[in-house]
Amino acid sequence: MFGYIYVNEQELKLREYTVYRSFYCGLCQNLKHRYGRMAQMMLNYDLTFLALLLTGVYEPETKVEEHRCIVHPVSRHRMADNDAVNYAADMCVLLSYQKLRDDWEDEHRQTRRAAAASLRSAYQRISMKYPRQAHAVEENIRLLHEAERQGRRDIDYVAGLTGCFLAEIFMWKEDIWQEDLRQMGFFMGKFIYLMDAVDDIKKDKKSGSYNVFSEYGDIWSPEKEREIRDILRDMMTAASQAFERLPVLENAEIIRNILYSGVWCRYAALRSRDEEKKKQTKPVG
Repeated sequence: MFGYIYVNEQELKLREYTVYRSFYCGLCQNLKHRYGRMAQMMLNYDLTFLALLLTGVYEPETKVEEHRCIVHPVSRHRMADNDAVNYAADMCVLLSYQKLRDDWEDEHRQTRRAAAASLRSAYQRISMKYPRQAHAVEENIRLLHEAERQGRRDIDYVAGLTGCFLAEIFMWKEDIWQEDLRQMGFFMGKFIYLMDAVDDIKKDKKSGSYNVFSEYGDIWSPEKEREIRDILRDMMTAASQAFERLPVLENAEIIRNILYSGVWCRYAALRSRDEEKKKQTKPVG
């Protein structure tokens, strides 16, 4: 469900990309050191965005060091660490545990069950530390499963369930910035859910699995593609409006790159992938 909130690398300055990577690598190291290798494997770009955003809002003291890692054993990489990165790591484990459990229940893959079991203790500790966020994730995923079993096609409702739990995750602290952060999380959560549906539409049709777009036919036909893109654009517009109300100075241009450009690079990549597959399967002659 996650991994759609990424930068447009072509439009970033070298300094900005270096900062972005320092948060990505810092989150990776944080997950490994605090929760182990399995948690490290759950690293994704969406939680990197959250660490960047909350650093910009709250400006915690940030330590940047250079380390080697198993992925880059030869050269050292800059790694950022602060309280916002710690929080993003906690939320990564919170979400990953539920995702692994979902995969086990849906696909009965033993590897997913074993991975979830390895994170159970960490999940329980994080749930006790952040009960509001944990309850939101558990309750809205339960409602999402129910909606999918019923075959509900109400896009606003179904996508809104992911929005509801990401709203609580984006709201790190209960203060004057909480409503704008909740709005960002809510609309970005809806965006992520629908991007995931676009990503999985061909696979879900083949397997007969639920997909909110399964009755759309060819989602890349001009009419349907325009409709889906307009829905996604409305969601990112609302998230971006909330961001612009926040007092973010540090790394603001990196965040704007993601909100206004990066997410659409991912959308364009999905469309290009499906169009290429369609050409390959088209009969010759």
